[in-house]
Amino acid sequence: MLVIAFWEEYLEREYLANFTHSHIVLLRPAMSFMLMQTPDPRTIKDALPDFSNVSHIFLPINDNHSVTVAEGGTHWSLLLVSIVDGVAFHYDSMPPGNQQEAAYVTRKLATLINKPLRFIQLTDSPLQDNSSDCGVFVCLNMRHLLLKRLLMVRTDAKVSMSLGGRTVDAAAGRKEMLRIIDDFRREGEKRRS
Repeated sequence: MLVIAFWEEYLEREYLANFTHSHIVLLRPAMSFMLMQTPDPRTIKDALPDFSNVSHIFLPINDNHSVTVAEGGTHWSLLLVSIVDGVAFHYDSMPPGNQQEAAYVTRKLATLINKPLRFIQLTDSPLQDNSSDCGVFVCLNMRHLLLKRLLMVRTDAKVSMSLGGRTVDAAAGRKEMLRIIDDFRREGEKRRS
């Protein structure tokens, strides 16, 4: 969860900040979990970002169902909601995986924004070949969809959300993420010295 939250902040600061015209929210894993666990999502509206002018929301989805188990769950997937189109796209590297959880969060979000959302389980998402790379897949797919799809067009343009034919090199992605974290750590040490 912490790596996904870091990755979202990294994408916001390093990329989204350069696109002031974009109206995209990268919702943190803890907020996605809170949305899934709250009986009436309207009761937590003040704790969430204002979605009134947002075009797209990225939500990491986890299969943890217990509010008593911090950092619980065994699998991560990615939900990308296009508010402008009224569609929620679910990318799961180990299907069916979190399909039920993602559909549930979609219904909660629809209630929160007071707009119907159609849920689509994408069947052409890149697949992981082990049981430990789901978080890496979430991060790399999020970056690809953000940088190669959404930020490349006007907010009102139609964009293919399919990841068909895309491969994910999880080992290289993990190394890249560790390098980025280490670069920030070293930069912080330089500032403190």
